[in-house]
Amino acid sequence: MRLRESTTHTDAGLLVLRLGVAAILLFHGIFKLTHGVGFIAGMLGRMGLPTFVAYGVYVGEILAPVLLIVGLWTRPVALVIAFDLLMAIVLARRNDVFKVNPMGGGWAIELEALILIAALALALTGGGRYALGRR
Repeated sequence: MRLRESTTHTDAGLLVLRLGVAAILLFHGIFKLTHGVGFIAGMLGRMGLPTFVAYGVYVGEILAPVLLIVGLWTRPVALVIAFDLLMAIVLARRNDVFKVNPMGGGWAIELEALILIAALALALTGGGRYALGRR
């Protein structure tokens, strides 16, 4: 009986993690949907990368979170999200990686890092029992 209870709590925890990561990213994705990705294209261009790659943010911040919410293809979707966050850090926050936030003292990129770490955890664990894509 104890093992079943532990598994249930683990599955509930994975659901909470999936929903939390997805909700946070959807806010970012909706902002980019309503305001465009021109600023991302500019950052890519300055780094010598093709600017059309900026449209990939819609995959990482809208499509992937929706799939994460329903629990479909959780592991590969979580890797897409991790890559999206890695690119966000490289493109927009690379100068802050070794800085402390002056407002409260936390790591300057703690939000990006936390989402990246959570996505990697989901890529390793999968979505749990409360997911459409479960085996």
